[in-house]
Amino acid sequence: MFVPNSSTGDLQCCNSTQDSQNLSSTVLGLCGLLGIDVSTITALVGVTCSPITAIGVGGNSCNSQAVCCSNNTFNGIVAIGCTPVNISL
Repeated sequence: MFVPNSSTGDLQCCNSTQDSQNLSSTVLGLCGLLGIDVSTITALVGVTCSPITAIGVGGNSCNSQAVCCSNNTFNGIVAIGCTPVNISL
C-alpha cells in the first residue's frame, strides 16, 4: 500500500496536470479567482482532483493522473505542488 508522507502531500486523482510555468488561460483564470499567486508555484498543478484514500482497496482507482500534492485546499478545483506517482504497482 502506498502511503504518502508529509513532504509529498496527499494522494490525489486529477483529471489533468499542467506545468506551473506553462499554465493554460483557463487554469490561470481559476488560480486568479482563488487568489493563488502562480509566480510562486514550482511544481505541477492538478486540475479537478479528488482524494485517493487507499491503494489496493476496492473502489479507489484513478483513470487519470495520480499525483501527490502539497496544497489541496481548494476543494479539488486545483491542487498545487503536485508530483506524479505510479499507483499500478
